[in-house]
Amino acid sequence: MDVVLLSRLQFGITTAFHILFPTLTIGLAFYLVVTEFLWLRTKDEMYYRMYRFWVKVFAVHFAVGVVTGITLEFEFGTNFARFSQFVSNVFAPLLAYEGMTAFFLEAGFLGIMLFGWQRVPPLVHFLSTALVGAGATFSAFWIMSANAWMQTPTGFEIIDGKLLVTSFREAIFNPAFPTHLSHMLMASYETAAFAVAGISAWFLLRGEHTAFYRRSLGIALLMAALFAPLQVFIGDMKGLSTAEHQPAKLAAMEGHWETNTEGGAPLRLFAIPDMEAEKNHFEIAIPNALSLLITHSADGKVQGLKEFPKADRPNALITYWSFRVMVGIGFIFAGVMAWALLLWWRKRLFDCRLFLKALICIQPLGFIAVVMGWITTEVGRQPWVLYGLMRTSEGVSPIPAGNVIWSLSVFLIFFAIIGTSYFYYILKILKNGPDLDSPIPPVQRPSGMRPTEDALKEA
Repeated sequence: MDVVLLSRLQFGITTAFHILFPTLTIGLAFYLVVTEFLWLRTKDEMYYRMYRFWVKVFAVHFAVGVVTGITLEFEFGTNFARFSQFVSNVFAPLLAYEGMTAFFLEAGFLGIMLFGWQRVPPLVHFLSTALVGAGATFSAFWIMSANAWMQTPTGFEIIDGKLLVTSFREAIFNPAFPTHLSHMLMASYETAAFAVAGISAWFLLRGEHTAFYRRSLGIALLMAALFAPLQVFIGDMKGLSTAEHQPAKLAAMEGHWETNTEGGAPLRLFAIPDMEAEKNHFEIAIPNALSLLITHSADGKVQGLKEFPKADRPNALITYWSFRVMVGIGFIFAGVMAWALLLWWRKRLFDCRLFLKALICIQPLGFIAVVMGWITTEVGRQPWVLYGLMRTSEGVSPIPAGNVIWSLSVFLIFFAIIGTSYFYYILKILKNGPDLDSPIPPVQRPSGMRPTEDALKEA
């Protein structure tokens, strides 16, 4: 067995499992900030009940994300020790900053966020929620910076075989970083919005706590209406950045083999790339469309995979289809929001059963899109672990393949236990439903407002 392939497989499985949890944590933190702000602004108890319900889901995801994230960071040393040693002057500070500015911030205020309602003033509690949300965003900032630096390494020099930092500003804000971070944040907000929307739609169809879940669905759809089209725009910007700094990845993403010398490059809507034959099978393409997207010119030049040595080409089949799945889900989300806008205009947003069923069906697509995006990013960078400087084969740990098989097997068992426990507690939270009986914090309600708690009980 190949230790390089096994190490990549272990790291990839760990990443794919881990990323599901911080993705929802980041997006749900934003949702909770909005909900608590509305509670303080309007004094409507519905928002307080919503916060108390969704924060339980947030807490479970936060806990699982921390556990799996620690496992992932250990794998830098166990599976990619040579890489870690080579890039330690850049990577170690970035990961340390993530711990000091993100994890410490989240851990410091999470207790107040979860258990401080009756112990601190409402504004202090809201500040805690906002700081936990900021910590989640800071975490994404540093992790995206580190990964983007692997795609477009800058701010360093190599002296006597050692990588030394010349500018942390250039290393942190490397060329791939702006679109890397914004694309991930938008994906998190979208994923959380459609997750909340799907859960709310399920209970609306069942007729349970309809007033509560109508409000939850409304806020989720407002989030999705903002972020779904914005993600399409940021995705286009990311494609332009990839074309400039990682042309081989772009060629693999588009199944583009030949550099166009006359006329524009076509956009292949469907293809089966063949790495051995250096061509596509069963191709369906739009003439000149790829050139128009990448160069904003109908006959612009786009480099093909054949421009690069075979040893430097990413796997076109995997990269092409992971990219297509991710983009397809993005357009599905945008289409669903156009449907939602039409239903809202017709005053049928919460009454159309077909729409609610569609929200339930697409609920997991955000998580799938995030995983597909990471596969595109990481497989598209191959065979480099540090783009253009260190090959993945040069960065793995000098250990026998059997050691990786053993640790991978243990991790799979560990992930199965964690995943089973996660679903048990999440389903239990959803089954128990919103809490309609706990004491309301002493926030003055405007005179004449009927308590929403009573309205919820009647519903």
